[in-house]
Amino acid sequence: MLCQSCEKRQATTHIKTILNGELKEFNLCPECAAKLGYGSFFGNIGLDLNKLFGSFMDGFISEKSPKRCQCCGSSFEDIAKTGKVGCAECYNTFYEELLPSIQRIHGRTSHTGKLAHSAGTEVKIRSEISKYKAELEKAIKAQEFEKAAELRDRIKELEKSAENDHSASVSDSKGKE
Repeated sequence: MLCQSCEKRQATTHIKTILNGELKEFNLCPECAAKLGYGSFFGNIGLDLNKLFGSFMDGFISEKSPKRCQCCGSSFEDIAKTGKVGCAECYNTFYEELLPSIQRIHGRTSHTGKLAHSAGTEVKIRSEISKYKAELEKAIKAQEFEKAAELRDRIKELEKSAENDHSASVSDSKGKE
């Protein structure tokens, strides 16, 4: 859609005004919008969202960042500037660079909520082990050594179970090849 003021450039700003109960709408290009005083709302109050969200990743932009996501083509610099990850594969591609920001924003990097019913047994066992390890630490701090010993034994059983599950799944996948 062309700018309704200059009729030369692409309109990117939509203005709605109500004067004396009458609604008027305009589509303007950035230059005409700025001339008429309709610059960026956030720019008018001195707030640059790219700088705000990009600041979550300050210090992680390398000057020579040729690495790009194989799936969407985003570079880490693009992610840092916009504050948005291009696609799911970016998390794998830029794992090391994103990890500190994710920890700072979310406080942790592993899921601690409910597990899906479809989650594999190995995932469920690892979750249970983590839960028991946290309980074990509490029991040791509270000097509940009998409970701590029970928890330690339960953790060892689960770790063996996880190891056996992993070995079985590896041998199953080799048998299918």
